[in-house]
Amino acid sequence: MRDVERRIVEACERSGRSPGGVNVLAVTKYVSAAAAANAVAHGVRHIGENRWPDSEEKWRLLHGQAVFHFIGSLQTRKVKDVVGRFDYIHSLDRLPLAEEIQKRAEALDLTVSCFIQVNVSGESSKHGLAPEELPGFAAALRGMDRIRPVGLMTMAPLAAVPEDARPVFRRLRQWRDELNESGAFREPIRELSMGMSGDFEVAVEEGATWVRLGSVLIGKEEDI
Repeated sequence: MRDVERRIVEACERSGRSPGGVNVLAVTKYVSAAAAANAVAHGVRHIGENRWPDSEEKWRLLHGQAVFHFIGSLQTRKVKDVVGRFDYIHSLDRLPLAEEIQKRAEALDLTVSCFIQVNVSGESSKHGLAPEELPGFAAALRGMDRIRPVGLMTMAPLAAVPEDARPVFRRLRQWRDELNESGAFREPIRELSMGMSGDFEVAVEEGATWVRLGSVLIGKEEDI
């Protein structure tokens, strides 16, 4: 954790940012509940999982000690498993999903904080809205009072050189700023969920407020 914090601080220094504006999300989907608990005991406060069946044991063990984020592609029929358990959803990417989240949140009388997933790179293998779909999607969300859009999320293409991800991260930040300038949402969105173990320093330099770190932070099961 300390090495990750140091690298974030250095990236912030290079870009004139405050390290306090960067949150670390530990991706624990590949490790056991015991390993996740150990990470929490060593200072991890935010946990990212992508399937309820795989995360149920961790949630029951650590609920109240850690903040849970759903970071995987979310099927509409799985919304009932996620809403009410996960504090954030990082993968809101289509209207039927938004409608189902709204319906479930109404039933539970709560509001769900969501990141809108954007396919900035345009890769067919990635989920997310095309950037040009964002204004219309934001307009649709205005009528859903149980969904609180907090920011945008994207995944950069896998690359051997982290610097290659910079244009993707920069463009997501620009889209956030453009949407805010146009008043697209009921209230401005602040967050950018972008950057993983191989490229998080570049993401921080480009404005990431959440970085999703697995191997560089949690390591392998046998290392914990």
